[in-house]
Amino acid sequence: MVKDPVAEDAEGRQPIDIDEFLDLDSGIDKHWYVIHTYSGYENKVKANLERRVASMGMEDKIFRVFVPTEEEIEFKDGKKKITKKKVFPGYVLVEMVMSDDSWYVVRNTPGVTGFVGSGSKPIPLEPDEVRAILKQLGFDEAKPKVAFSVGDVVRVISGPFENFDGRIEEVNVERGKLRVSISMFGRETPVELDFEQVEKTS
Repeated sequence: MVKDPVAEDAEGRQPIDIDEFLDLDSGIDKHWYVIHTYSGYENKVKANLERRVASMGMEDKIFRVFVPTEEEIEFKDGKKKITKKKVFPGYVLVEMVMSDDSWYVVRNTPGVTGFVGSGSKPIPLEPDEVRAILKQLGFDEAKPKVAFSVGDVVRVISGPFENFDGRIEEVNVERGKLRVSISMFGRETPVELDFEQVEKTS
Protein backbone atom coordinates (compact mmCIF):
# COMPACT_ATOMS: atom_id res chain seq x y z
CA MET A 1 0.00 0.00 0.00
CA VAL A 2 1.14 3.55 -0.67
CA LYS A 3 1.99 5.38 2.53
CA ASP A 4 -0.94 7.59 3.42
CA PRO A 5 0.04 11.20 4.16
CA VAL A 6 -3.45 11.91 5.44
CA ALA A 7 -3.12 9.28 8.15
CA GLU A 8 0.25 10.70 9.16
CA ASP A 9 -0.96 14.28 9.17
CA ALA A 10 -4.07 13.39 11.13
CA GLU A 11 -1.65 12.48 13.91
CA GLY A 12 0.69 15.45 13.62
CA ARG A 13 -1.74 18.06 12.32
CA GLN A 14 0.81 19.26 9.80
CA PRO A 15 -0.50 20.98 6.67
CA ILE A 16 -0.15 19.03 3.44
CA ASP A 17 -0.03 20.07 -0.19
CA ILE A 18 -3.49 19.04 -1.32
CA ASP A 19 -2.59 18.97 -5.02
CA GLU A 20 0.42 16.80 -4.25
CA PHE A 21 -1.82 14.51 -2.22
CA LEU A 22 -4.31 14.20 -5.11
CA ASP A 23 -1.44 13.17 -7.41
CA LEU A 24 -3.41 14.07 -10.54
CA ASP A 25 -0.33 13.88 -12.79
CA SER A 26 0.56 10.29 -11.93
CA GLY A 27 -0.63 8.98 -15.31
CA ILE A 28 -2.70 6.32 -13.53
CA ASP A 29 -6.45 6.26 -14.10
CA LYS A 30 -7.21 6.25 -10.39
CA HIS A 31 -10.02 8.03 -8.58
CA TRP A 32 -11.43 8.38 -5.09
CA TYR A 33 -14.62 6.42 -4.44
CA VAL A 34 -16.91 6.41 -1.40
CA ILE A 35 -17.98 3.12 0.16
CA HIS A 36 -20.73 2.67 2.70
CA THR A 37 -19.99 0.65 5.83
CA TYR A 38 -21.79 -0.49 8.92
CA SER A 39 -21.76 2.39 11.41
CA GLY A 40 -18.83 2.09 13.80
CA TYR A 41 -16.95 -0.29 11.49
CA GLU A 42 -15.09 2.36 9.47
CA ASN A 43 -11.64 1.66 10.93
CA LYS A 44 -12.19 -2.11 10.81
CA VAL A 45 -13.15 -1.84 7.15
CA LYS A 46 -9.98 0.19 6.46
CA ALA A 47 -7.81 -2.45 8.16
CA ASN A 48 -9.65 -5.36 6.51
CA LEU A 49 -9.41 -3.81 3.05
CA GLU A 50 -5.71 -2.99 3.40
CA ARG A 51 -5.05 -6.61 4.41
CA ARG A 52 -7.06 -7.92 1.45
CA VAL A 53 -5.22 -5.64 -0.97
CA ALA A 54 -1.85 -6.91 0.30
CA SER A 55 -2.83 -10.59 0.37
CA MET A 56 -4.48 -10.51 -3.07
CA GLY A 57 -1.74 -8.49 -4.75
CA MET A 58 -3.98 -5.55 -5.66
CA GLU A 59 -1.53 -2.75 -4.77
CA ASP A 60 -1.47 -1.65 -8.43
CA LYS A 61 -5.23 -0.99 -8.43
CA ILE A 62 -6.18 -0.07 -4.87
CA PHE A 63 -3.92 2.57 -3.39
CA ARG A 64 -5.18 4.39 -0.30
CA VAL A 65 -8.01 3.87 2.17
CA PHE A 66 -9.07 6.90 4.15
CA VAL A 67 -11.46 7.35 7.09
CA PRO A 68 -12.10 11.12 7.30
CA THR A 69 -11.66 12.29 10.89
CA GLU A 70 -11.00 15.61 12.56
CA GLU A 71 -9.43 16.39 15.89
CA GLU A 72 -11.55 18.16 18.45
CA ILE A 73 -10.26 19.70 21.67
CA GLU A 74 -12.49 19.11 24.67
CA PHE A 75 -12.03 20.18 28.27
CA LYS A 76 -13.52 17.95 30.94
CA ASP A 77 -12.91 18.41 34.65
CA GLY A 78 -10.32 21.05 33.73
CA LYS A 79 -8.29 18.59 31.63
CA LYS A 80 -7.54 19.01 27.96
CA LYS A 81 -8.50 16.06 25.80
CA ILE A 82 -8.04 15.70 22.04
CA THR A 83 -10.48 13.30 20.44
CA LYS A 84 -10.88 12.16 16.86
CA LYS A 85 -14.37 12.34 15.46
CA LYS A 86 -15.48 10.81 12.20
CA VAL A 87 -16.64 13.47 9.78
CA PHE A 88 -18.76 11.08 7.69
CA PRO A 89 -19.88 8.22 9.96
CA GLY A 90 -20.60 5.09 7.96
CA TYR A 91 -18.41 6.08 4.99
CA VAL A 92 -14.84 5.33 3.90
CA LEU A 93 -12.91 6.78 0.94
CA VAL A 94 -10.89 4.49 -1.34
CA GLU A 95 -8.42 5.58 -4.01
CA MET A 96 -8.46 2.97 -6.75
CA VAL A 97 -8.51 2.07 -10.43
CA MET A 98 -12.03 0.77 -11.00
CA SER A 99 -12.20 -2.66 -12.64
CA ASP A 100 -14.20 -5.84 -12.11
CA ASP A 101 -11.54 -7.37 -9.86
CA SER A 102 -10.83 -4.23 -7.79
CA TRP A 103 -14.60 -3.69 -7.37
CA TYR A 104 -14.93 -7.29 -6.16
CA VAL A 105 -12.11 -6.92 -3.60
CA VAL A 106 -13.61 -3.75 -2.10
CA ARG A 107 -17.26 -4.77 -2.28
CA ASN A 108 -16.63 -8.11 -0.56
CA THR A 109 -14.56 -6.71 2.28
CA PRO A 110 -16.25 -7.52 5.62
CA GLY A 111 -18.26 -4.53 6.85
CA VAL A 112 -18.73 -2.94 3.41
CA THR A 113 -22.35 -2.60 2.32
CA GLY A 114 -21.71 -1.06 -1.09
CA PHE A 115 -20.32 1.75 -3.19
CA VAL A 116 -21.96 5.16 -3.30
CA GLY A 117 -23.31 5.81 -6.79
CA SER A 118 -26.33 5.52 -9.01
CA GLY A 119 -27.57 1.97 -9.34
CA SER A 120 -24.77 -0.59 -9.52
CA LYS A 121 -22.20 1.80 -11.05
CA PRO A 122 -19.88 3.50 -8.55
CA ILE A 123 -19.33 7.20 -9.22
CA PRO A 124 -15.89 8.65 -8.36
CA LEU A 125 -15.46 11.89 -6.46
CA GLU A 126 -14.34 14.88 -8.49
CA PRO A 127 -10.92 16.30 -7.49
CA ASP A 128 -12.64 19.47 -6.23
CA GLU A 129 -14.85 17.34 -3.98
CA VAL A 130 -11.76 15.66 -2.47
CA ARG A 131 -10.13 19.09 -2.03
CA ALA A 132 -13.23 20.32 -0.21
CA ILE A 133 -13.17 17.31 2.13
CA LEU A 134 -9.48 17.81 2.93
CA LYS A 135 -10.02 21.53 3.58
CA GLN A 136 -12.96 20.70 5.83
CA LEU A 137 -10.65 18.42 7.80
CA GLY A 138 -8.17 21.28 8.21
CA PHE A 139 -5.28 19.81 6.25
CA ASP A 140 -4.58 23.17 4.69
CA GLU A 141 -4.35 24.67 8.17
CA ALA A 142 -2.81 22.86 11.13
CA LYS A 143 -5.30 23.72 13.78
CA PRO A 144 -7.52 21.20 15.51
CA LYS A 145 -11.15 22.10 15.88
CA VAL A 146 -12.16 23.33 19.32
CA ALA A 147 -15.25 21.93 21.00
CA PHE A 148 -16.44 25.43 21.96
CA SER A 149 -18.58 27.65 19.77
CA VAL A 150 -20.11 31.10 20.14
CA GLY A 151 -23.48 30.72 21.83
CA ASP A 152 -22.57 27.60 23.84
CA VAL A 153 -23.64 27.61 27.48
CA VAL A 154 -20.75 26.66 29.79
CA ARG A 155 -20.09 26.32 33.50
CA VAL A 156 -16.99 27.82 35.09
CA ILE A 157 -15.12 25.07 36.99
CA SER A 158 -12.18 27.03 38.42
CA GLY A 159 -11.15 30.55 39.37
CA PRO A 160 -13.11 33.37 41.01
CA PHE A 161 -16.24 32.67 38.90
CA GLU A 162 -16.39 28.94 39.72
CA ASN A 163 -19.90 27.41 39.47
CA PHE A 164 -21.25 30.36 37.46
CA ASP A 165 -22.93 29.58 34.14
CA GLY A 166 -22.46 31.77 31.11
CA ARG A 167 -22.79 31.99 27.35
CA ILE A 168 -19.74 32.12 25.07
CA GLU A 169 -19.48 35.39 23.12
CA GLU A 170 -16.05 34.87 21.55
CA VAL A 171 -13.59 32.00 20.99
CA ASN A 172 -9.88 32.80 20.55
CA VAL A 173 -8.19 29.56 19.47
CA GLU A 174 -4.70 31.09 19.17
CA ARG A 175 -4.70 32.28 22.79
CA GLY A 176 -6.84 29.45 24.19
CA LYS A 177 -9.24 32.04 25.61
CA LEU A 178 -13.00 32.50 25.73
CA ARG A 179 -15.08 35.59 26.39
CA VAL A 180 -18.07 34.44 28.41
CA SER A 181 -21.07 36.50 29.43
CA ILE A 182 -21.91 35.67 33.07
CA SER A 183 -25.01 36.86 34.91
CA MET A 184 -23.94 38.61 38.11
CA PHE A 185 -26.15 40.76 40.36
CA GLY A 186 -28.87 40.83 37.72
CA ARG A 187 -26.67 42.01 34.86
CA GLU A 188 -24.60 40.31 32.16
CA THR A 189 -20.86 40.70 32.71
CA PRO A 190 -18.30 39.60 30.07
CA VAL A 191 -15.24 37.83 31.51
CA GLU A 192 -12.20 36.28 29.85
CA LEU A 193 -11.47 32.66 30.74
CA ASP A 194 -9.07 29.92 29.66
CA PHE A 195 -10.45 26.88 27.82
CA GLU A 196 -9.49 24.78 30.86
CA GLN A 197 -11.62 26.89 33.19
CA VAL A 198 -14.98 25.92 31.69
CA GLU A 199 -16.94 22.92 30.53
CA LYS A 200 -20.09 22.60 28.48
CA THR A 201 -23.25 22.16 30.48
CA SER A 202 -24.78 19.81 27.90
